Amino acid sequence: MGGLFKLKENNTKVSTEIIAGLTTFCTMAYIIVVNPNLLKEAGMEWGAVFLATIIASIIGTLIMGLVANVPYAQAPGMGLNAFFVYTVCFGLKFTWQQALSMVFICGLINILITVTKLRKYIIKAIPRSLQNAIGGGIGVFVAYVGLLNVGVITFDSGVPALAKLNQPNFWLFFIGLVLTIVLLVCKVKGAILIGIIVTTLIGIPMGVTTSETSVSFTEACAALPSTFGVIFTQAGLPSLFTDAAKIPLVLITIFAFSVSDTFDTIGTFIGTGRRTGIFSEEDEKAMDASSGFKSKMDKALFADATATSIGAIFGTSNTTTYVESASGIGAGGRTGLTSVVVAICFAISAFLATFVSAIPFEATAPALVLVGVMMASSFKDIEWTEFSDAVPAFFAGIFMALCYSISYGIAFGFISYCIVKVCKKQAKEIHPIIWVVSLLFILNFVLLAII
Repeated sequence: MGGLFKLKENNTKVSTEIIAGLTTFCTMAYIIVVNPNLLKEAGMEWGAVFLATIIASIIGTLIMGLVANVPYAQAPGMGLNAFFVYTVCFGLKFTWQQALSMVFICGLINILITVTKLRKYIIKAIPRSLQNAIGGGIGVFVAYVGLLNVGVITFDSGVPALAKLNQPNFWLFFIGLVLTIVLLVCKVKGAILIGIIVTTLIGIPMGVTTSETSVSFTEACAALPSTFGVIFTQAGLPSLFTDAAKIPLVLITIFAFSVSDTFDTIGTFIGTGRRTGIFSEEDEKAMDASSGFKSKMDKALFADATATSIGAIFGTSNTTTYVESASGIGAGGRTGLTSVVVAICFAISAFLATFVSAIPFEATAPALVLVGVMMASSFKDIEWTEFSDAVPAFFAGIFMALCYSISYGIAFGFISYCIVKVCKKQAKEIHPIIWVVSLLFILNFVLLAII
């Protein structure tokens, strides 16, 4: 096993990787219940989406671990599933079968731009200051996700505020936060995972940790045919192009899916991989020299690209690299063994959905907040006293949380970077890819405003 995953070369060991995998799974296990709850609003069967979510997560994560040998987990992305239901199905009046078909095409596009190494070139074109900003920004975003998940931050009357701390779930969150801080400061091995487990157990007498009802594994298997392969039926791909008047809208929607999916992944890899050495300088050189998929970054990008189309075939929205992987990386995960452990946990969860869903947000939120604290260290390498560096770094780093989107944070960072360089008469320093991507982001914002 050490040879397969190159544990010694990555300065890790089996026990560390297992703990990291369990940590990552615990922080993202919510998707098993949340995704089917969301997609069923579009008319899809809960059991089918439940199983499709797990299958897509297993396949995508195994490819990431066994092919790329990096500690990232894949699952249907939050935000992208909301776009699927509320914008594409409810707003634009597409059927869920058509929406799945567009997700499938989005996956094929991502595979194409990965095979042509366009996604790799985009990563290499990003200036170092923006890379650090993206890393720190993802830290802020991850922490913000944790706070929102538990409801500590509210938006009553449209104004963000601290919730009234008069409910058991808030107290459980703070108990878990303090406990995990103490464990991390005392350098206890597996601190984050221990914090999640102990907090979950404390939540039982408090009435916060409860078992949720869900369909059985057998019932889910019986429902899966309602979504599996539906994109290849008459209601799927063929129906997208029968109405000539709607084809422009179809293309715009696919473009919106692709942009968000692509830059969420790029942001996650840059934000978590560079600081920890998962994607090192040596790997970048190998990426430049390789004619095929030989470097870890090449393989990771390809693994991510294939996951979206695979998920659409089974019946779920865009499968993407999860930012919650940062929790496992924070726990010491450095190789694909972490991902394999996550995949195994997903497989087991198909039979133990009731127990897995019992892990409350209040138990996983402290892990996300503290991993965010760790990742925010990337901000220290930015020249904040240089205003021209500070502006794009600020927008890239802060707008991820404010817009609740990694890709939007990158968009504002890129656009403001171009503006600053033009004003300083340094337009020649802007990489052509940054120009093109910035224009595509602007086009995406315009199209989203129109639709």
